[in-house]
Amino acid sequence: PMPAVSNAAAPEAVVRALKPKETGKVAATTGEPLVAPASPTSLPAAGAIADLSDHGLRLPIDDANVEAMKGDFGKGRDAGGRPHEAVDILAPRNTPIHAVEDGTIAKLFDSKAGGTTIYQYDPSGRFCYYYAHLERYAPGLRDGQRVSRGDVIGYVGTSGNAPANTPHLHFAVFELDADRHWWKGRAIDPYLIFRP
Repeated sequence: PMPAVSNAAAPEAVVRALKPKETGKVAATTGEPLVAPASPTSLPAAGAIADLSDHGLRLPIDDANVEAMKGDFGKGRDAGGRPHEAVDILAPRNTPIHAVEDGTIAKLFDSKAGGTTIYQYDPSGRFCYYYAHLERYAPGLRDGQRVSRGDVIGYVGTSGNAPANTPHLHFAVFELDADRHWWKGRAIDPYLIFRP
């Protein structure tokens, strides 16, 4: 899962439910912190996908099967109660996870749902990459650290609500809203960025 809906004033708090008239459409993710969509729809503008394609993102897991990502975004979770706003990349436990491009570590965060997570800003601060269910961080990784495309930032695991026997990287991309907070953005299907 990936970012959904939160109180901007209290990103650490888990917001279990908000009235639709207060939030517009609610999109769900790993849940903690939950992220508010930047617009009433979770369908990104074609321009955001084109811009991300121009960034030349690398896969976060070496040799990941891009076609296996197709259709994972938007699938129902929790008996269809929320959409999956990310892709799950299966890999053996402790497989290195790489920064998809140059940027800054916005936040290292431990949550009930996402487990050990990383939020990374792109160089412009327009997009955020979310890596969840990690086994552990790369040694020395810290908030505010600059990273380069390809740097190992963590390792695949099953932290949070990931099934213990299914190590994977939950990877999400979202376009930040005008406030540029790491916990608020509009989800974008990573398959549409990585597909050939």
